[in-house]
Amino acid sequence: MAMGDAAMYGALAGSVLFSLSPDAQRPKVLLYLLVSVAPFAVVAPAIGPTLDRIPGGRRFVMQVTAVTRAVCYVVMAFHVDDVLLYPMVFGALVMQKTYAVSKSALVPSVVRNDAELVEANSKLGLISGVVGAIVIGPLALLGKIAAGVPLTIGVALFAVAAVLARRLPKEAVAQSPVEPRERVELRSSGIVLGASAMALLRASLGFLTFHLFFWLREDFSLFHVGLAAAASTVGSMLGNTVAPVLRRSWREEVMFTVALSAVAAAGVGAAVTGGLLIAVVLAFTVSAMTSLGRMAFDSIVQRDAPDANQGRAFARFEARFQLAWVLAGLPPVAFTMPGQAGFLVVGLFGTAAVTLYVIGSRAVRAGRPLPPSLVGLARREVERRRGRRPTVR
Repeated sequence: MAMGDAAMYGALAGSVLFSLSPDAQRPKVLLYLLVSVAPFAVVAPAIGPTLDRIPGGRRFVMQVTAVTRAVCYVVMAFHVDDVLLYPMVFGALVMQKTYAVSKSALVPSVVRNDAELVEANSKLGLISGVVGAIVIGPLALLGKIAAGVPLTIGVALFAVAAVLARRLPKEAVAQSPVEPRERVELRSSGIVLGASAMALLRASLGFLTFHLFFWLREDFSLFHVGLAAAASTVGSMLGNTVAPVLRRSWREEVMFTVALSAVAAAGVGAAVTGGLLIAVVLAFTVSAMTSLGRMAFDSIVQRDAPDANQGRAFARFEARFQLAWVLAGLPPVAFTMPGQAGFLVVGLFGTAAVTLYVIGSRAVRAGRPLPPSLVGLARREVERRRGRRPTVR
């Protein structure tokens, strides 16, 4: 799947999509973001639980996304120079996001324990970054010759991915509806804090991605856009490499605090300093800290929600994080900010996030009680398990 993504980016690197002026690109990218909201705001909550209960449901979605992207590539190969290119690109990118949610649901079913799950998520992120970095260059060169060449390679890659997906487990991700105990655990203070922090990290990454794209296109060149993208990829790879090592000696809350603090410091520092090099460093830092935060969040869910269905839980959280990425990307697409102003927004994101997280973590350590609604839910679950008729309060 990662190589197939790189095939599209390589094909379009020298095509009309990236040769357009920033003003001409803006409405097309904005349309993509608006279309991308659908899978996470509508499809995931409505269809996700049903897919989780169907044997092989998530596996089927992964196969459908692979086949659909292959079809989009075929159409794109014949319409690189006309308007039909854009809906195909949007469709392929939406399928990419849909695949990410289903992957989060399926990974717990192919590992043996919680420790392997965290390690597997880290390795998958690292593999995607490494593979993408290796193949994007050659595919971009082929795209310069003819955009149809890397797209044809992408069709073959997605065909292989669809076949390989058949080897994934066919059992249902979650055969039963969400039980009260699972609901209580997933709404615990630690997980709510972690999910909020992770959403802010992903929002910072989404905002910075589109801010750098349009700002660098207007004030510098497409080469510098590629430089920032490369720094972001390397940062993500480093974060996925270092996170498992840090997890052995750092508590999850410490990892989150460090990640959020680094984003805050890097954003504010970049706003004060400015410049192209600082922008590249900021892209590297935010991507690395987002990967570090994801490792911490996965561990917190496993620690604080041992009775929850991991596949179902991670799919729902991933949908929310993807939605945060999309929504945060809307402002810099709608209008281009000065470079340092955008950096300051990232710094403020990080500052607000780390402040709220530290305050919330101290409240949790102080042993403050759960909200009344969760206390009542937990009480009814205990009474149900004791065989008594739950009281309604």
